[in-house]
Amino acid sequence: MFQIVLVEPEIPHNAGAAGRLAVATGSQLHLVKPLGFSIDEKAVRRAGLDYWKHVDLVVWESWDEFQAAHPNARQWFLSTKGTGNLWETNFQAGDQLIFGAETRGLSDEVRAGVDPSQLIRIPMAEGPIRSLNLSTSIGIVLFEGCRQVGGMS
Repeated sequence: MFQIVLVEPEIPHNAGAAGRLAVATGSQLHLVKPLGFSIDEKAVRRAGLDYWKHVDLVVWESWDEFQAAHPNARQWFLSTKGTGNLWETNFQAGDQLIFGAETRGLSDEVRAGVDPSQLIRIPMAEGPIRSLNLSTSIGIVLFEGCRQVGGMS
């Protein structure tokens, strides 16, 4: 359905939640190194991710390697610094939904190479909240994409 891309994720449980969302929606999960955790079988079991074997997972050595492998992909970059609004974004099956690290988001380097129309944010009420948890954000964006594309019962 979609490609969930986590660039330099730091927290294993967020990656696990992303994997669960990928399985639930028939999407593929991409993890772009460096990772802040191990994804070996023992570490995955310790995190309680018994469904991990069902995740369509690709691990990339770097952002450059990932980008080189997807020169013509439709990409949406999620960031609190985005000017585009999630609710005004028209998703298509196969789109890449790209999220940054939990503590710092997408790097300046990644954002600099993005057309501003591809940099979108999740609308939130004014107030003290700067951002949402990574796995919550993935769920919001992924299921909005699924709602638009259809095909799930």
